[in-house]
Amino acid sequence: MRIAVIGTGYVGLVTGTCFAETGNKVVCVDIDQEKVNKLAAGEITIYEPGLEKIFLRNLREERLVFTARLADGIKDAEIVFLALPTPPGENGAADLRYVLGVADEIGKLLSDYKVIVDKSTVPVGTAAKIKNVIAAHCSVEFDVVSNPEFLREGVAVDDFMKPDRVVIGTRSERVRKLMNELYAPFVRQGNPVIFMDENSAELTKYAANSFLATKISFMNEIALLCEKLGADVDMVRRGIGSDERIGKRFLFPGIGYGGSCFPKDVQALIRSAEEENYDFKILKAVESVNAAQKTHLVSKIKDYFKNDLSGKHFALWGLAFKPNTDDIRESPALSIIEAIMQEGATIIAFDPEAMPNVKKVLGEQISYASSQYQALEGADALIIATEWSEFRTPDFDMISGRLKQKLIFDGRNLFDTNLVRALDFHYESIGRP
Repeated sequence: MRIAVIGTGYVGLVTGTCFAETGNKVVCVDIDQEKVNKLAAGEITIYEPGLEKIFLRNLREERLVFTARLADGIKDAEIVFLALPTPPGENGAADLRYVLGVADEIGKLLSDYKVIVDKSTVPVGTAAKIKNVIAAHCSVEFDVVSNPEFLREGVAVDDFMKPDRVVIGTRSERVRKLMNELYAPFVRQGNPVIFMDENSAELTKYAANSFLATKISFMNEIALLCEKLGADVDMVRRGIGSDERIGKRFLFPGIGYGGSCFPKDVQALIRSAEEENYDFKILKAVESVNAAQKTHLVSKIKDYFKNDLSGKHFALWGLAFKPNTDDIRESPALSIIEAIMQEGATIIAFDPEAMPNVKKVLGEQISYASSQYQALEGADALIIATEWSEFRTPDFDMISGRLKQKLIFDGRNLFDTNLVRALDFHYESIGRP
């Protein structure tokens, strides 16, 4: 098929590359000419494991091309995907200016039938808004479809190539046949393509992410209760996770969720409910719990140092909101850094991928190490904020030799408590003795 993908951010680049991998001809469009030039030259602009290999292969085979001209991008396309940002506005509602702005331009360019597919995460009713905006400029036939993405950063290529499910919002039988054909290579093992109305598809994305955010915040509250009762959250997690009605995933306590999806999607669903005069009490609690959880580890640090962090120097492992990504949006590590600096302490950080992005935000307010162990030199304690694999089995002799004292504050529960206790570390984690 001939496909256009508007927007080459995280979702757009993964979407375009994976569709090209199954033999489609894909034109990716972005208004940033410099970014387009980099991508066309083979320079990938995001960090995502497994993406670069197939990106370069499809670029070389000319199944994947890039342009800054919308007219050139959609001219020959049968299907046009909108993969545009929907950032939270001042009140937390999704800002649709980019989606509706591109829809307006498409309406002026449309000369034959096309399927316009909204891949962005958008509030209920957006498909109808897109349709109205396009129809205001043209009289040719077209369809607007909701096809939300369910990509996890760090495993996005696998998620796209082997999806748990594909959700498609359309009432058109013509579109149904076309989308079934497009997604057939990705669901050969029988995973469902679920067709529904546009409103239900739009709500499905928000409901899924908000439910997962709820599981995370619930377990973080259980972890705080464990700390007060002397229970071990790891044992509780195993006890409830073996119940197939609950499942094992998203039950790991820590320092809260971050990233580009959960925070803004929870906020947007709360605001959508408010617009219908519905008070979504559970999600408001989820948001409140997560905000507090991001600095719970700082409270432990302050307690240990008797509320005086002035002049202290901390090593921080991890800056990305999760491992296998360089994404720092809403990262708990940034909340920890801000809280500790406000107490008069200094920080040197190491992250395998995210340091360049943090430098753009914080500049030289903190220091940056060339390795995880170099960060430890002369530090009063080690703080762990992201569960990168290389942090899981470190050289504890090297840690103790470089820190001023054997002191670790672990926001991701990476280490066995009995192990670090046997090594004579003072070790504090989340929800464990």
